[in-house]
Amino acid sequence: MKKIGLLILVSIMMTACTISYKFNGSNINYSETPTLEIRDFQNQSPNVYPMLAQMFNEEMKDVFIRGTKLQFTSVAPSMEIEGEIVRWDLTPLAVQENNLASQTRLTMAVKFRFRNNVRPEEDKEETISAYRDFESSKMLTDVQDKLGEELTKEIVDQIFNATMSNW
Repeated sequence: MKKIGLLILVSIMMTACTISYKFNGSNINYSETPTLEIRDFQNQSPNVYPMLAQMFNEEMKDVFIRGTKLQFTSVAPSMEIEGEIVRWDLTPLAVQENNLASQTRLTMAVKFRFRNNVRPEEDKEETISAYRDFESSKMLTDVQDKLGEELTKEIVDQIFNATMSNW
């Protein structure tokens, strides 16, 4: 009888408690800030990879659509994100005795501005960068699509965390 009573008590407690997990890390008050505008980021880097801006802009929108319930608008948004790609370049690494590098580092940097029109104290402007190393024997044209996707995803995730998670 005690076991049945305990089981009923535990069942009642379990149904009375609700636990909410957010796996995307967002911390948004949707009643206060329901809308967002993400302006297209232009590639301002001296070294131009033609697909980079389009790839970046699509990933930005996809991550914010999947990770939030914000409505996208360009008319009086409660939050705005804009910026530009400021770096896409190569650096030789691990120079060997024959003065040739065995590794090359591809670095991408994005400057962004976040404006919260409801809570201006949350406004921020940052530059975020990421890099990937690859074998110098490979041509950039052979690896830039894959590495560009990886760098874009990493930077977009950092922008999402910086703007939506208050980290």
